[in-house]
Amino acid sequence: MYTLGYISLNELIEDAVNNTDAIHTVAHLFNMEHFHLSQSEGTQELMAALSKLGNTPNESYLNPVRTFHMNTITEWLTKIAGTTGLVVSLALILIMTSSTEFIRQSSYELFWYTHHVFIIFFISLAIHGAGRIIRGQTPESLLLHNVTLCKDLYVEWQASGPCPVPQFSGKEPSAWKWFLGPVVVYACERIIRFWRFQQEVVIIKVVSHPSAVLELHMKKRDFKMAPGQYILLQCPVISPLEWHPFTLTSAPQEDFFSVHIRATGDWTEALFKAFRAEGQVFQVPCSLPRLAVDGPFGATLTDVFHYPVSVCIAAGIGVTPFASLLKSIWYKCNESPSQLKLSKVYFYWICRDAQAFEWFANLLLSLETQMSEQGNAHFLSYHIFLTGWDENQAIHIALHWDGNTDVITGLKQKTFYGRPNWNNEFKEIAYSHPSKQGSAVEVARSKWTVDNELIVTTDSLDVRQDACLNEAATHECDNDYASMIKNLYSKNVNAKEGNQGKQQNALCEDGDVQKASKGQTFWLQLKADNKWPF
Repeated sequence: MYTLGYISLNELIEDAVNNTDAIHTVAHLFNMEHFHLSQSEGTQELMAALSKLGNTPNESYLNPVRTFHMNTITEWLTKIAGTTGLVVSLALILIMTSSTEFIRQSSYELFWYTHHVFIIFFISLAIHGAGRIIRGQTPESLLLHNVTLCKDLYVEWQASGPCPVPQFSGKEPSAWKWFLGPVVVYACERIIRFWRFQQEVVIIKVVSHPSAVLELHMKKRDFKMAPGQYILLQCPVISPLEWHPFTLTSAPQEDFFSVHIRATGDWTEALFKAFRAEGQVFQVPCSLPRLAVDGPFGATLTDVFHYPVSVCIAAGIGVTPFASLLKSIWYKCNESPSQLKLSKVYFYWICRDAQAFEWFANLLLSLETQMSEQGNAHFLSYHIFLTGWDENQAIHIALHWDGNTDVITGLKQKTFYGRPNWNNEFKEIAYSHPSKQGSAVEVARSKWTVDNELIVTTDSLDVRQDACLNEAATHECDNDYASMIKNLYSKNVNAKEGNQGKQQNALCEDGDVQKASKGQTFWLQLKADNKWPF
């Protein structure tokens, strides 16, 4: 399944508005230059006659530029349309530049407050046409002044006669008609948000995770959600105006709703301090700051339940919607497995930072344990890929690889180091389910179809083409992989006790995690005494 997200749609509309504004501004500057030149001595006689109209009493004018003594830019700025147009353009530039991913990530407050320049934008747009510089001949004048006949008799224009002096008027401002509806809708939305702001939110649990992640469990009257949705959160103690979006991580079946908030900016760090969560693992909800909640909003991830096989892919922080989804899947498996069409879920998570695994790994560990106890261990197949690590982590991973659980996540399923080869992954899924159709819920910008084979196109995740596609080819690839990896990353690792002085090459390569088509992980043998799984 592939849909145009609301963020992408918003970006497309923003680009269209900015481009049309630029074209509109440039066109008016050329038009103003044309009006200005019409007042010069060298202009053609008909144009000069039209431009001079309005210089005597009882005459209306056509040319909004009344003198030739000012330059075009100055003339433009003295008009209502020019000044308000400049304000509109500056507002659009501020909104556009503050909407970049860098600004949103580094200073959300700047992004939030700058977007409220839209109020100035709409006010300026409403009065933009008040100067009525777009002018035309009045209907009454058209009845008396035959343009076809009189255009060549402009010298004989007079109050009486076959060609009276033409009368002109400016067009009525009409921009307000186009945005009145959206403004009314926005006003209604603000009223609803204020009403929701007044509703009580009960904080029932606060958990401070070691990786600077704050987990909040809350209750609110008549709150209903679906997997994949988000809420807007406000803490009046920090800021009475700012609303910040956070993805819901609880399941609809639970009697509360929750969010996981990572301290990455001024507002989230202030929230940590407000909840006194620094250095605390758990806190009972006493004398906590008030929170306001608006929502939930956004598209849901319920399409995964409509297919027997579903593939879920998350990158980085984009994993948060899947916390809610995976919980919901577990509840449905536990409550009504016979009514559940979904029989297999493949979950992929690609993350750069090992600390980000901490809170989500706890959720996967809980699901792993509970599904195993119910005999549904095969239902969820998850694959976690770590794309960034340092030298110490690489040595630690290599020395503890033989453990029963993963050294990073603590899960039974071992973490892969690098990026997935999507061609191999999808071929493997298609091979395992030759007669089933699947869907995909994705956070990265990917799309694919499933019908005996899988096709993937992506612009945000690296697709690696070179791979050993089956187990029979692994031995042929070992030497190539060994030589390739040795050139990229190699470190000496002290051997285990009893073999001191002997050294191994613990090698890993950021980008080529290969898997056999039948689901078995490749072990890259480096022709050393031990095999190192990278």
